[in-house]
Amino acid sequence: MAEEEDELTGLRKAAILVISLDQAVAGEIFRNLDVTQIEDISREIANMGPVTQAMRDSVVTEFYGLALARTYADEGGWEYAKTLLSKSLPEETAKKIIEQVNQSIQSAPFAFLQKAESENLLTFIQDEHPQTIALILAHLKPAQASEILVGLPGQKQVEVVKRIANMEQTNPEVIKEVERGLEHRLAAMITQTFEKAGGVDTVAEMLNLADRATEKSIMEGLEAEDPDLVEQIRRLMFVFEDIMMVNDKGIQAMLKDVDNDDLALALKTASDDLKEKIFKNMSERAAQLIKEDMEYMGPVRVSDVEAAQQKIVDVVRRLEESGEIIISGRGGEKDLIV
Repeated sequence: MAEEEDELTGLRKAAILVISLDQAVAGEIFRNLDVTQIEDISREIANMGPVTQAMRDSVVTEFYGLALARTYADEGGWEYAKTLLSKSLPEETAKKIIEQVNQSIQSAPFAFLQKAESENLLTFIQDEHPQTIALILAHLKPAQASEILVGLPGQKQVEVVKRIANMEQTNPEVIKEVERGLEHRLAAMITQTFEKAGGVDTVAEMLNLADRATEKSIMEGLEAEDPDLVEQIRRLMFVFEDIMMVNDKGIQAMLKDVDNDDLALALKTASDDLKEKIFKNMSERAAQLIKEDMEYMGPVRVSDVEAAQQKIVDVVRRLEESGEIIISGRGGEKDLIV
């Protein structure tokens, strides 16, 4: 049985974990996965034969151990995590989890930098060439990358963001060369495959976590050189469902500038939470009219829905730019006096 469990693929383990959990918990996990991952796991579940209780127990135990390792590592680093794992789990289980996490760390580009404090890391890399900094930030977690980006000089911010946005595939030999230049702290950590990192979506995620002043400065710097790139980034930085982050007063301001036909069309694919948030900021009569329009609209093209949603997103962005509304998490709250 132990040999059979060791041969399970990561996908099979994920499928076993899902069917071993309460349906509500499994549903919560699915809400944090992308469509492709959900499809892969669902397909694996459908094609899976009998699963023994021993296999379920083994997979759940392994998942628990890995979750525990991540929690401990977040609290005090990997060395601290290893010590607590050894004390918290049976010896063999702890050893197995530590080996798995070690392999994961060794296979991640620039993993040694992820353990460093952002302030120290900024000091370490700020004098590097913008291309080198871009390569490093593209491989860090967005929150850490954003903290470092904010600390760079204004012009270098623009140069770094531009390079990350245009980054597609980087030869592993180039990454290794950069790592060797960073004092050889990691060696031989990338296999001979091309590593996908960077891109416009990476820039958007980092800027979403930056303060409003930094984001505005970078976008203005890019606007002069590449307005099309700026528009791509903006469209990814704030999407229709993000209207949930706008407060009630902001929703009311937005509705004044939105055509009812566009609103009805845009809400066709909106989440129930977003619909409720928008309807509660309208008069009962106006909300009822929109609901009726949606009901009698019939089939609509996805492209038409997306176009209507983008119109509304553009209104929200314009109102935020003028300071008429505040989007939660975008830094504006810091300027408020209560």
